[in-house]
Amino acid sequence: MKKAKTVDSIPIDLFFEIFSRLPTKAVGRCRCVSKLWSSILGRQEFTELFLTKSLTRPRLLFALERYTSGEWFFYSSPHPQNPYEKSTVVAVDFHIKFPRSPTKCSYAYGLFYFPDVWISKNKGEDSVPVICNPITGQYAILPKPISPKLSTKREPISFFGFDPIEKQFKVLLIHTVVNNETVHHILTLGAGKMRWRNIQCPLAHYPAREGICINGVLYYLAQQTNRKSYAIVCFDVRTEKFKLIDAKCFGDQYGIKLINYKGKVCGVRLKYKNGSEWKSGRHIRKLCMWVLEDVEKQEWSQYVYPFPKNGYRNRLFIVGMTTTCEIVLSESLGSKPYNVCYFSPERNTLQCVNFQGVEANLEEFKHFGKLYAFVDHVEDLSVNNAKQLMSSLFDLRNLGFQSINKFDALCPLDDD
Repeated sequence: MKKAKTVDSIPIDLFFEIFSRLPTKAVGRCRCVSKLWSSILGRQEFTELFLTKSLTRPRLLFALERYTSGEWFFYSSPHPQNPYEKSTVVAVDFHIKFPRSPTKCSYAYGLFYFPDVWISKNKGEDSVPVICNPITGQYAILPKPISPKLSTKREPISFFGFDPIEKQFKVLLIHTVVNNETVHHILTLGAGKMRWRNIQCPLAHYPAREGICINGVLYYLAQQTNRKSYAIVCFDVRTEKFKLIDAKCFGDQYGIKLINYKGKVCGVRLKYKNGSEWKSGRHIRKLCMWVLEDVEKQEWSQYVYPFPKNGYRNRLFIVGMTTTCEIVLSESLGSKPYNVCYFSPERNTLQCVNFQGVEANLEEFKHFGKLYAFVDHVEDLSVNNAKQLMSSLFDLRNLGFQSINKFDALCPLDDD
């Protein structure tokens, strides 16, 4: 039996193998070549192969927020193959400049959610919620949520999650109303008409902004309104059910960062030499971790690792954990050169890697911006198609999008 062939008589298996090694934006440009290429590169067997390859080459994603203008700049870079080599230097790739958004973004499975993006030149006017792919430049404008009656002046808090089974993204929006009660809305990103739905939450709590999505479950820090104690709320993205996990083991939530630890939610905190030293970011004494081993039984395991004494004195922020179980820590915005540090609890080693290409904007922004980093960013073509995200056929630059690549669209719309 002859193997199926495609363009220029290249075997389809070889065609897939070649194109699966390309970055997402390059695949997007190839899909714009013709309807035939778009069809071939949109097949399920190719998207699955592309994801398999991407899982072996996760990237570190940077989001740089400029306070004065509200603009966001996105970069990415592969993790160093051996971060423990001396004088490791890694170059970053600039992708897009995102239009003005005054609120913090949320990340899930390669996409970002912005609650408010200013479309017009007048700040505060015509702001809309937007989901975007920072690598390809694709975006989707979402319908505006309706504020509930008796809402307070507290800014609503939103979380962004992904269900790997149904391949669906959802936005969870929480409003605070009178008497510190909360109203919950959910929106599913899809090809049809999108709308916000009201959902019931039986848990009396006030959410914090710290959250993470792991294997289809959103975890976020919260304070129980009836007990005044701290907890973690688990929200199943597919079933839309809530569950409360006691988090007394944290002591308090100040300085706690939620990370993905081998598929489990984990709270991490840096401990300093004394209470006043942390403000200067000096003398980290140890790193504490609390891993949720069993959600149903609410069993936690605690690990405490002494921090290596290597003379490093810059202030560090916890970013996350790599698939090789290294804790990633980022420097503050004003640091030059900009370093990301890899801490191995098993080896008790700390190695800083210089990421070149971010310094120019870091120096310009100084204390008027903030840098966010996201570990193990994986590109998945199956969630980047035109049915879920609009391409630049709508002209991204009308919204202030910029790209260093002249091809902004990932692919043409199916009807074109």
